[in-house]
Amino acid sequence: MPNRETLETIARSRTVSAELVLTNLAELRAYPYRHLAIAARRGVGQEPVTYAMMAAETLAPYGWELLNVAEFGSSRVVYAFLRRR
Repeated sequence: MPNRETLETIARSRTVSAELVLTNLAELRAYPYRHLAIAARRGVGQEPVTYAMMAAETLAPYGWELLNVAEFGSSRVVYAFLRRR
């Protein structure tokens, strides 16, 4: 990925890429907020909705609950919105 995602950048944007979650590179234990969005971009080999859902499922055992999945306009990004229990 072009921009390196660190805990600081994830916390600032409150968004993490599905790719980072699915490759087990997202360190979210110290994430300071209750809500988080997972961004799944088109062209990653899976449908972006499927990719976002897979990432949300990956975080479920760590206390994250899927609230909603949405794509806004023609942004080419699907977001999964989660809440930490």
